[in-house]
Amino acid sequence: MADDTYATGAQRALSLWHSYRGYALALVPTIFILSRLISARKTATETPPPLAPPPAAKNPRRPGLVKPNSPATSRPEEGATSPNEALKTKIKTVPKRVVGTRPQKKRARSTVDGLDTVKETLVQPIIFFSSLTGSTERSAKRVVEQLQREPQRDGRRSSRLLDPQLHDLSYIDFDDYFVSPPKPPVSNLNVLHFYCIIVPTYNIDTILNTFLGHLDETHHDFRIDTAPLSGLAGYTVFGFGDREGWPTEEAGFCSQAKEVDRWLAKLTGKKRAYPLGLGDVKSDGEKALDEWCAGVQEVLCDMAANGGALGEGVPGSGEPLESDEEDVEDDEHASNTGSGRRKTLRGDIADLEDIKVSADGSAKLDAVFPVDFTTYSKSTPISPPIPKEMVPTTSPTYAALTKQGYTIIGSHSGVKICRWTKSALRGRGSCYKNSFYGIKSHLCMETTPSLSCSNKCVFCWRHGTNPVGTTWRWKVDPPELIFQGAKEGHYKKIKMMRGVPGVRAERFAEAMRIRHCALSLVGEPIFYPHINEFVSLLHKEHISSFLVCNAQHPDQLAALHRVTQLYVSIDASNRDSLRKIDRPLHRDFWERFQRCLDILREKRHFQRTVYRLTLVKGFNIEDEAVGYADLVEKGLPCFVEIKGVTYCGTSTSAGAGLTMQNVPFYEEVAAFTVALNDELNRRGLGYGIAAEHSHSCCILLASHRFYVNDKWHTKINYKRFFELLEKENTDGEAFTPEDYMSETDEWALWGNGGFDPKDQRVYRKGKNKGNTADAAPALEVVAA
Repeated sequence: MADDTYATGAQRALSLWHSYRGYALALVPTIFILSRLISARKTATETPPPLAPPPAAKNPRRPGLVKPNSPATSRPEEGATSPNEALKTKIKTVPKRVVGTRPQKKRARSTVDGLDTVKETLVQPIIFFSSLTGSTERSAKRVVEQLQREPQRDGRRSSRLLDPQLHDLSYIDFDDYFVSPPKPPVSNLNVLHFYCIIVPTYNIDTILNTFLGHLDETHHDFRIDTAPLSGLAGYTVFGFGDREGWPTEEAGFCSQAKEVDRWLAKLTGKKRAYPLGLGDVKSDGEKALDEWCAGVQEVLCDMAANGGALGEGVPGSGEPLESDEEDVEDDEHASNTGSGRRKTLRGDIADLEDIKVSADGSAKLDAVFPVDFTTYSKSTPISPPIPKEMVPTTSPTYAALTKQGYTIIGSHSGVKICRWTKSALRGRGSCYKNSFYGIKSHLCMETTPSLSCSNKCVFCWRHGTNPVGTTWRWKVDPPELIFQGAKEGHYKKIKMMRGVPGVRAERFAEAMRIRHCALSLVGEPIFYPHINEFVSLLHKEHISSFLVCNAQHPDQLAALHRVTQLYVSIDASNRDSLRKIDRPLHRDFWERFQRCLDILREKRHFQRTVYRLTLVKGFNIEDEAVGYADLVEKGLPCFVEIKGVTYCGTSTSAGAGLTMQNVPFYEEVAAFTVALNDELNRRGLGYGIAAEHSHSCCILLASHRFYVNDKWHTKINYKRFFELLEKENTDGEAFTPEDYMSETDEWALWGNGGFDPKDQRVYRKGKNKGNTADAAPALEVVAA
């Protein structure tokens, strides 16, 4: 019975399984999936475990186990990472969260007496200027004085504004100021520099050309950031110009100031703090400068108040990126000049689909315009610039020189008669060259094939009128044109002396035959590219050549052929004095100077060499005899001329720092000559005082090579010189300076004054004024 009951139950269960097994099999995976989903969701909502579990300290007995509350848990072993340090390390790797507030800049801090203090930002104005005549320098000094008094707020000057500095662009190293901002004098100071640049505009080569070239090179130097001066607080530029010569800005009015402003906008990242100021030197120059200076004062006042930031409310100030106008101007400038990076233009790019391949396999462009694959610029090729004239007839330089009595020859040469020529024509004495070398002034032509010079000497008579430059970039006139023009100009000026009272007839007739040529009028004769050809034209007509150079062109000096006498101006005995007196344009002027002395040493046995020392009281006389002796020992010239500076009494000389106080007395020149001669004898160099010309304040030192039979032979036998020169040109027979020397006249020797007894001395001042009644009557009619 029991077995039957069990069997019946089993059959029922089996029957139920067969009836519901499909549902059961489907329910099991459903329940499994739901449980997994519920478990995953519950896990996501729970708190995550710590970022880094505490490290397990080592147990010396059983490695890996640590007793609770043991010292190892509170004091980790050296080198282990604590939970807090691990947490900090993990947090550093998390990306920084960006918030909507502007982060505050950290103020510079410094440590003073052990205390951490916040640095105060100071503003340092620096005024740069360039000047040939001294007028711009005076204007710059006046700006400095105004900035020292201003800007003021509430009756007192801001303590954050430092006193302005003044620098001449001719004397500074551009790399110190225009490659990166200058460093503060004290390392723990936070100083921002503000540049004020005051420059004139010239139509001649000056230091401004070198300065602009430096700014250009700095901007395009791939090794330097394109805006290396962005660390400046700001900059501003003022320019002086002449509307009479260049009436508009398009015609060149203040063009160099505009160029400086344009380059500084690039180098500073457009930190122009105040607009470009322009002033006409002949009308509103001073007024415009005062207005510009007042605006700069307001800018500096805002900077001092705002911690060095460019202020608001002043025209031209504000954000460094004021506008994009300069980008447009720069692009146009680049396309016109062919310089700078060229932009890629879509119209010049050829699509590859436009290029078809012909049957012969060559590629051609399916277009009507040619494609240049080397450039994408639309600008046409730039032809080489036509050399300009050094002194155009329409230039202010031409007008100034002709007003001073020069006859301009061609485009870069000139001729003029000096006062000694006029004096010799009237029998009142010749210059020192007659006493030293036997050259009568009325037989001498003073000319130059190059009116340009590479110095701006303080004693130059032609301040701001003759061109200056470091390289020849002008049109070159042929030597034949210059030679013929010089003779015609000289004879024309001699004929103008025909009606001057006191001119002697015989000397007027002699003057119509040139015997000597002094290439020392103005400028740098050796600068002329065809100087050797010009000298040969002089020698062909038996005209002696006295060439004077300023020791700044060693290559041209080394290539110079024989001249009758070769001069080198030695205006200082050391680098600093030379820069102060000659104010050279070449940045390596001292190295060039030294090379020229070495070249002169090599030429001393080939031709007569002379050092010309121009003594300027207060510049190069005091305690410099030893330094000059060093230079004489270096070059060993045949002669050393020591001459006191001549003051021409013009405002330009005063602007250069030269007054009558700088002109030495003859006794002072004589004392210096004796001191220099003693120093040379102490060194055993073999020099002596040979001759003098007291009424032109000049004394001659000569090498003992020209002291023969107890007599000085400083004069030149010109007839013998040309005979030897012809033999050298035909037979190649060389000769030395001793071969054409001649005995010095007794009246010219040291101690005898040096005045030719054939002439009549006239004193213009004092009670010793001579009587001119015995002078020859004025020439009335003489055939040309």
